[in-house]
Amino acid sequence: MAEVVIVGIGQTRVGEHWDRALRDLAMEAIQAALHDAGHLRPQALFVANMLGPVLSRQSHLGTLLADFAGLGGIEAVTVEAAGASGAAALRQAYLAIRSGAVDVALVVGAEKFTDQVGPVVEAAAAITLDADYEAEHGLTPTAQAGLLTRLYLERYQVPEDALGVFPLLAHRHAVGNPYAMFRRAIKPSVYQAAVKISDPVNLFDAAPYADGAAAVIVARRDVLPPEMPQPLVRIAGSAAATDTLALHDREDPLAFDAARRSAKVACEQAGWRVGDVDFVEIFDAYSVYAALSLEALGLAPRGQAWRRAQEGVFDLDGDMPILTMGGLKARGYPGGATGVYQVVEAVLQLRGQAGDNQIVDARRALVQSLGGPASTAVTHLLERLR
Repeated sequence: MAEVVIVGIGQTRVGEHWDRALRDLAMEAIQAALHDAGHLRPQALFVANMLGPVLSRQSHLGTLLADFAGLGGIEAVTVEAAGASGAAALRQAYLAIRSGAVDVALVVGAEKFTDQVGPVVEAAAAITLDADYEAEHGLTPTAQAGLLTRLYLERYQVPEDALGVFPLLAHRHAVGNPYAMFRRAIKPSVYQAAVKISDPVNLFDAAPYADGAAAVIVARRDVLPPEMPQPLVRIAGSAAATDTLALHDREDPLAFDAARRSAKVACEQAGWRVGDVDFVEIFDAYSVYAALSLEALGLAPRGQAWRRAQEGVFDLDGDMPILTMGGLKARGYPGGATGVYQVVEAVLQLRGQAGDNQIVDARRALVQSLGGPASTAVTHLLERLR
């Protein structure tokens, strides 16, 4: 089967882009990725979006963005898997190339939250839950995270502010990311004083919804010109898994089984172990997600991820850096585009282009995106080739 490589990346700054349309954000990221890839022309476009039909009143994004980007006539589809949409779109491109059906594909994730304001946004986010048994009764993703956090604190007898180590880490790392929404470190006292938005989740425990777009160009390695403008990054493994959509249907809500299974399959494809990678990009939509993801990946014993973080294991100069460009919490959470941002940031690390946040001699990465509390989990393993 064809070897799949990432040859181009592009992203917009994450933030509140009140004056820009969804298509404009996507176009900026697409143009940057095409330029980065030496203007290879893709044969297929995979668009990742979570809430465009609700918040931007726009569906059929594949055709819209193909036309707007001057790629009219190519195959183009939209992929939706809640917060994992971006990673799922990349996986579809990966599978298309591995199968031989496509030589070069473009993946773009785009989301525009500021087309709506206030309760409308939270209500829109709730459509990613089980409509009949969760959202219908007033549950939102943030309230659900509050329930998970309370269960985590009580089961493992964890201090109330223990999970704050993850947003503190994310904000430290975001200082060096020019595309991040919040580029300021925060003190523990600031975290502790923050208002509760769904007790015990406070303001800093929840990643902020934001506007943004990111894009990657993937291709068969054997069809590329001898000289490419950027170092190549190989997709060494790709896997997706699902769990129940409704959290109450799980035997153990604190076991992110889909995250564990998708990582296991991806590692089996690559012949790696999780510990063989140089850094990990996890999906920290909420602080408790960060802890449960690390524990599912086997990077910390259950109930102990926060303690490992306190020991510095996950810092940029630690044994296993995470959230190296600020994660969702400080970079911002651009909905369905998030998984593409995670991959773009990992590629920058692997190319040695991460600036002040550069990890020394980073060669391998694990990138994992989640839809909801690991109702969907998509894992990609990336490796620098030269």
